[in-house]
Amino acid sequence: MSMDWTNLRVTVTGGDGFLGNFVCEKLRRRGAKSVDIPQYPGYDLTQEAHVVRMYDEFEPDVVIHLAAEVGGIGANREHPGRFFYANAAMGMHLIEHGRQRGLKKFTQIGTVCAYPKFTPVPFNEEALWDGYPEETNAPYGVAKKAMFVMLDGYKREYGFNGVVVVPVNLYGPGDNFHPETSHVIPALIRKCCEAIDRGDEAITCWGTGAASREFLYVEDAAEGILTATEKMDEPTPINLGTGREITIKDLVELIAKLTGFTGRIEWDATKPDGQPRRCLDVSRAKELIGWQATVGFEQGLRNTIEWFRKQDEIREVVYG
Repeated sequence: MSMDWTNLRVTVTGGDGFLGNFVCEKLRRRGAKSVDIPQYPGYDLTQEAHVVRMYDEFEPDVVIHLAAEVGGIGANREHPGRFFYANAAMGMHLIEHGRQRGLKKFTQIGTVCAYPKFTPVPFNEEALWDGYPEETNAPYGVAKKAMFVMLDGYKREYGFNGVVVVPVNLYGPGDNFHPETSHVIPALIRKCCEAIDRGDEAITCWGTGAASREFLYVEDAAEGILTATEKMDEPTPINLGTGREITIKDLVELIAKLTGFTGRIEWDATKPDGQPRRCLDVSRAKELIGWQATVGFEQGLRNTIEWFRKQDEIREVVYG
């Protein structure tokens, strides 16, 4: 199955965000002439009335749902209730009213946080239901996973075409570098650059450094999302990743090297490591949609560091 984007009206929630910018650009390159982005606060998609108005005004044929309320370990610990409500409410309203409008296709972006805490590595999609997620981000992960169930039910009862992709942790140019809500790669890049600017002799990182993570370059993720939207019409979860993991300790050392930070790296073991390991089995993506990542990790980090150092406005926010 393929799609001709030229005559389709596409709505991309979160289309003005980190991942959304790349998805929208790739849509336009594919010939999409109508790409709408419901921007907050004009459209608060946690509110059903706002979702109804979005469908009334944009009249989409396809919805790609990227919008989420999310953050790192600290933000997840502080806002578990909000993260569950916001992500569940957005998905439920968008899917239900999309069904009522006869939407041609709905693409749901999942999260690696949906996997059980002790999922055998590499994470296979069949393991999504084998246990409870890691506690610090479980409310977010469960809310996202509930949408997988909703889309499966809607496909079986209504014939509604849903697509589910599960990206691993993303990074790249345009990421969120805010000190309170950023994820690990932008947080570490900021920390190293700030230490260099201030002449600090050491940086302190959360946890022990023993946990491992896998990271996917944002442009690769955008391509995977659109390829899945084009080729799938049922909500079989599809992992998007590289299939390679790195310990946080090695990640910190690599980012320090690439940014030029030569000071000490200290660890605060009173802070949580999060899920012990994350690494995806990406064979289903290659088998079902013919997708695989193309950007090497070190090159992706270099691109991200270079982009960050050119953003004077962001650096003012970070350091201000």
